[in-house]
Amino acid sequence: MIQKETAFYSEGSRLEATVYYPDDLPDGGQHAALVINSGYQGFNEFYPKLFAERLTARGYVCLGFDYRGMADSEGEKGRVLIDEQVQDVRNAVTFIRSRDDVDPSRVGLVGWGMGAANVILAAEKAGDIAGVAALNGFYDGERWLQSIHTYDEFLKIVDEVAEDRVNRVLNGESKLADTFAHYPLDPATGDYVEKELSQVYGFGHPTRLQFTESILDLKVAHVVEHLAPTPLFIAHGERNSLHPYAEARFLYAAAVSPKTLYTIDGRHNDFMYGDHPEFVLLCDRLHEFFDGAFNLAAAPARSVSA
Repeated sequence: MIQKETAFYSEGSRLEATVYYPDDLPDGGQHAALVINSGYQGFNEFYPKLFAERLTARGYVCLGFDYRGMADSEGEKGRVLIDEQVQDVRNAVTFIRSRDDVDPSRVGLVGWGMGAANVILAAEKAGDIAGVAALNGFYDGERWLQSIHTYDEFLKIVDEVAEDRVNRVLNGESKLADTFAHYPLDPATGDYVEKELSQVYGFGHPTRLQFTESILDLKVAHVVEHLAPTPLFIAHGERNSLHPYAEARFLYAAAVSPKTLYTIDGRHNDFMYGDHPEFVLLCDRLHEFFDGAFNLAAAPARSVSA
């Protein structure tokens, strides 16, 4: 895999990015590309780079980037808002489409964790996305938060968010809180984060409570209904206790697009290692999905030339 460091701007913030190329990419011509998006915390180092190592081997050009405010990307540290991350994804699509070596009609989106909802929302706004893959995500923020908290805990969160909104309006600032204050990690995910992610540069910065409000506002079902005819690939760990498998079923039921639901034999990220058999299988399924999606996207151009 060949890596070329680059950057693009998202609503005035310069975002650090990497274009990943296959080692044996033919010179000249335009190639299919994937914009690969991380989840909460939003770093290129995980998981865009990990997916790119496998997917460039399948012939795709890949783009990974750090969301605004993350690592060395510009933007306020601790400000994590889903709508702004969706803007970042959409602008990443514009950037990759602008490159001479990328076929703008064959661009796909991959989103991991919280990024799974981001890519669906961005695809609806960007238009003409060839295919969307939503991996281990949640798609209704209020439903998800209720599913991982007790009722009393959830009511406390709602009260804290309401109080923070008043503070933002009266005093101009959202409160900083522990990274996982309202996003509690299950034991398996917590172990993985401590072992694999806690050492990543920039990881674990406190997050403003406005982030939780953006989660509560997240509703993807009404958007995915209008994603058709863009093909949709949904993959989810069957024992995922951070983002329960029911989230994938809800999304699949709401989608009208040509759709695939792929069940991963795993939890949230216990299989997220480059050589793990389940990760390799997931990348194989992504390859099959995007090859089909890109063939469909290219079909009208072929028929016109004929």
